Amino acid sequence: MLKRAFDIVFSAGWLIGFAPLLLVVAILVRLKLGSPVLFVQERPGLRARPFRMVKFRTMTDERGQDGELLPDEQRLTPFGKFLRSSTLDEFPEMWNVLIGDMSVVGPRPLLMRYVSRYSPFQARRMEVKPGVTGWAQVNGRNLLSWEEKFALDVWYVDHRTFWLDMKIVVMTFFRVFARTGIEAATGGAVEEFWGSNKN
Repeated sequence: MLKRAFDIVFSAGWLIGFAPLLLVVAILVRLKLGSPVLFVQERPGLRARPFRMVKFRTMTDERGQDGELLPDEQRLTPFGKFLRSSTLDEFPEMWNVLIGDMSVVGPRPLLMRYVSRYSPFQARRMEVKPGVTGWAQVNGRNLLSWEEKFALDVWYVDHRTFWLDMKIVVMTFFRVFARTGIEAATGGAVEEFWGSNKN
């Protein structure tokens, strides 16, 4: 299939071409945030099947006096915020694309605990493989409400073509360089999704 062929070529080229940058970022993460360098988390893939998504680590392991991890906003360092706002933390996800867990373009893989909170309409976003970038990401990203993001995701599911994917890839580069749709104060952190009765 054309989409899978593109995913393989693009992700392989990305990982090879950016290998020096990936190495530098990995070293900086190790020095500034500690080990492990990679953050690995189970996310829902195609038809909600779980897979292990890899990203660069952006938070420390600081704990309170009770031994529990501190809130995310306290563990997210300025360096971690930079990684998120520049999307450098997501570069390792190309490995997930290469092995077939993800696609270059598709709805972003969210958290496993969200799956049971989706309405039937929202769950349609899992009818395709999750992506490194997607229609919602080039149309507002973190500035959108959850309902707006899911509506854009489902629109993509219904209208996806190879040429739409190419358009989204090109738009993504412009959005990343312009750093639009990112909440600079939080480094891209978003609020929890608790479900919606609107769909």
